[in-house]
Amino acid sequence: MGKIVAIVNQKGGVGKTTTAVNLTAGLGLKHKKVLLVDIDPQGNSTSGFGISKKETTYSSYDLICSDKPAKDIIIHTKFKGVDLIPSSMDLAGAEIELSSMDDRANRLKSALSFVREDYDFILLDCPPSLGLITLNALTATDTFLVPIQCEYFALEGLSQLMATMRQVKRSYNPTLEIEGVLLTMYDGRLNLTQQVVGEIKKFFGKKLYTSVITRSVRLSEAPSFGLPIQYYDQRSKGADCYNNLAAEFIKKNK
Repeated sequence: MGKIVAIVNQKGGVGKTTTAVNLTAGLGLKHKKVLLVDIDPQGNSTSGFGISKKETTYSSYDLICSDKPAKDIIIHTKFKGVDLIPSSMDLAGAEIELSSMDDRANRLKSALSFVREDYDFILLDCPPSLGLITLNALTATDTFLVPIQCEYFALEGLSQLMATMRQVKRSYNPTLEIEGVLLTMYDGRLNLTQQVVGEIKKFFGKKLYTSVITRSVRLSEAPSFGLPIQYYDQRSKGADCYNNLAAEFIKKNK
């Protein structure tokens, strides 16, 4: 049975979608079968794999808000080991629809239960908010991975996020655990970076990945070509970072 991992941070611009796309691709290249579920209305993970949202018939909106089976929505991508459930703009109004449903927190969990056995890992790219869509992800997931930008305000958002996780664990998902914390946009030359790293290590200990994602121009360019970094420039620093993360991720999940 595949492990479900939500990639979540209510703060935008921390490398959440970049991590979703490139970790998925990295796991696929390491012979894992991976499904990425894009539940962010912006749909950047979808376009990050070269899929046009306008050309998709069904999306994660149908997965959550209708009874459309996951197998009818999954797109088999051209990238090794990678399948995708795309996003659509319809998701932007999904929270209003979900609010009137009796099982509103369990829609995604129920939908994914039919395809879990087909994959080694199912990754969820969550929206940058703590609304009903993210609640669905946290109810469905086994663990959650938190990308954190190396800046002071990241620590403030982190305490709010962890408070939400404790509440979800009490009310909806008693087995919810943290998968790991990933440092993004890392620059080891800055004193502030070292201070942030020190604080996060104190708080999370071994849950902090030793792999870090450094700033990289090539990493920023790759999405505009609809390619994960490993396919855009396999020799780049960004590709090395995410390949290292994929290896560490697999090792921790043996």
